[in-house]
Amino acid sequence: MDSENLLARITDYASRPDPYPLYRELREAGPVVRQADGSMLVGTYYEIAALLHDPRMSAEPRNRGEATHKPPFLRLDDPEHHRLRTLAMRPFGPPHSPARVDAMRGEIDRITKELLEPFEAGRQIDIVDDFAYPLPVTVICRLLGVPREDEPLFRAWSNTLVAAADVRPDADATQPHEAGDKARVEMGAYLLDLAEQRRGKPSDDLLSAFVNEPDPDLRLTQQELAETAVLLLIAGHETTVNLIANGVLTLLRQPEHQDRLRREPDLLPPAVEELLRYEPPVHMRERTPRADIEVAGSTLAQGTPVILVLASGNRDPKRFPDADRFDPARPDNQHFGFGSGVHLCYGAPLARLEAQAALRALLPRLGTAALVQDPPPYRQNAMLRGPRHLLVQL
Repeated sequence: MDSENLLARITDYASRPDPYPLYRELREAGPVVRQADGSMLVGTYYEIAALLHDPRMSAEPRNRGEATHKPPFLRLDDPEHHRLRTLAMRPFGPPHSPARVDAMRGEIDRITKELLEPFEAGRQIDIVDDFAYPLPVTVICRLLGVPREDEPLFRAWSNTLVAAADVRPDADATQPHEAGDKARVEMGAYLLDLAEQRRGKPSDDLLSAFVNEPDPDLRLTQQELAETAVLLLIAGHETTVNLIANGVLTLLRQPEHQDRLRREPDLLPPAVEELLRYEPPVHMRERTPRADIEVAGSTLAQGTPVILVLASGNRDPKRFPDADRFDPARPDNQHFGFGSGVHLCYGAPLARLEAQAALRALLPRLGTAALVQDPPPYRQNAMLRGPRHLLVQL
């Protein structure tokens, strides 16, 4: 078993259409598997869960030796992560009640219907370019207050940032991802300028809420505001694009579940949770131990790069019965689709809402639709896995 080269094989583009046999191999090789480059892979559910909740595991790139400016809060550790996350969540409403996101339901449904208007019988469409991408980017731009004519700017920036975030075992971790840094700076400068235009002239958007916060103790600095706004845009749509595209692909491959969801629309929320488990948008997360950590008889030495293979944990049969089967009514579905622990995905409530709206609107049209190419072409990125195009004949 070539377990020392599993990361290289998983990240090889040839594995993108179906990495799941490699994840099975990873779980069988042991909870913790050392790689030829010195990194450690963890692919079993309970060990991933324990490490995601372990405060000794660092999310900060500088603990991996990467030269970087201060990263966004999702890549910081507590207490700074907690402080910035709390400030960033304030405009969404009271804790555990994302009021602003709930208020977007009607807008999300309207945007969904607008995007579906050209979807006529007999047409060939690209689910990614024509629907899964424009839906969440339009929603997050409206939330932030980005003018509609500027929405296309974000595609190039976002693609560059996502490419820079990939896990590549052959990459030199000490080299900064220059293109990604440049895109982040440009996007941050644009959003900061937009926020400044709202200072003292608030409108009903997140940038206004951030820049017009009356309590000085709860105000983000300019750099924090720029980083948080960029994070919202990237985290707010990149994973959702994959979630919707992977979901449509799964339902087209298994039409019996389409029929069931059309008959039982109340199953849509648990079906989205099952899609997050079965075909998650995020497959891996990088962490670094700040002290030696014992895991299932192995030691994760301080400073060693650790890659938590979330998508492998989601298919662990020790946690999920019949784990390779898609079951839209699966009970007790505590997946890693949005991660877990203090770094649980910031945009999870919005992503759930968008995916449910997207599938609800698409289901009536999918019954007679056919995949033009299966498997479809995938994005290069192994960490954020999803189709680059998904051509469907209506």
